[in-house]
Amino acid sequence: MTQPLHRRDFLATSAAVSAGLVLAGRLPAAEYRTKLKKALIGKPDQETLKSWKDAGFDGIESSDRKVSVEDAAAARKAADKLGMRIHALLFGWANFNSPDTSKVAEDVAAVEASLKAAGAYGADAVLLVPCKVGSMPMPEAWEFEIEFDEKTGMVQKVAAGDNAKYKEYIEAQNHATKASRAIVEKLIPVAEKARVVIALENVWNNLWVKPTLFRNFVASFDSPWVQAYFDIGNHVKYAPAEDWIRTLGKLIVKCHVKDFLLNSDGHGGKFVDIRDGSVNWPVVRQALEDVGYSGFMTIEGSGGLSLEEKSKRLDLIFAGK
Repeated sequence: MTQPLHRRDFLATSAAVSAGLVLAGRLPAAEYRTKLKKALIGKPDQETLKSWKDAGFDGIESSDRKVSVEDAAAARKAADKLGMRIHALLFGWANFNSPDTSKVAEDVAAVEASLKAAGAYGADAVLLVPCKVGSMPMPEAWEFEIEFDEKTGMVQKVAAGDNAKYKEYIEAQNHATKASRAIVEKLIPVAEKARVVIALENVWNNLWVKPTLFRNFVASFDSPWVQAYFDIGNHVKYAPAEDWIRTLGKLIVKCHVKDFLLNSDGHGGKFVDIRDGSVNWPVVRQALEDVGYSGFMTIEGSGGLSLEEKSKRLDLIFAGK
């Protein structure tokens, strides 16, 4: 069976209208059952933890992918004393689809080490982008119309019409899915022993670029130790953030908070500070509520804002404004 991917225009529009009424003061602000926590990305040293705690943050996502288990355990003690949480470790890019087997082995070993270090941090997830593809003809972000086999996850078409020019990309997409699936499955026992989730992200790697396809890939592992790390701003150029959230649902274990300003024609754009872009934050907040997401919302980027302003803008997002 093939699965076409389309935006849910009616739902998005209806939610946007409701959000606009809230902002206009014509409807009361929503009360949410889900509880969100504030975090940033950085190295969890004493000074950083203290300053972020004072600015109103609840935790940190460690960017130190080479931290030792011993140093991670020491950082956890420092964080615990301050009432802060090192909630995740950002591993980032891997090359599981590389033809260089030594490079693949090197990345696998590094991810294993990160899972163990994350456990020592007291974190419950490692962000992993398993691979990327590029340097070949592929559709523009707004041209993607993907069809794939739900049982195998293999892509058959990526755009309307004749897909002959995308043959290499389709093959690369399917190879990346197979390679990533095989290696992540081998990492699951390490994740389970460390009690740390492998949180898969598709950050502009030209793979799994539509919500249903990414959900199919993550869900194919059928394991509580493989979930999705959803970056709100990264996906705007492909589909509205609320569509991703509602499609991924309970598979979302962590969220990055980022914003992206689409061009006036909706084609392309640029990253901007949170709440300054095209993300409809009231609708996103309601989507998080609807799928039952409670957890950390970690700002990535927005470097032009002070700690206090970042904290304030997160408060507004959490309140559905």
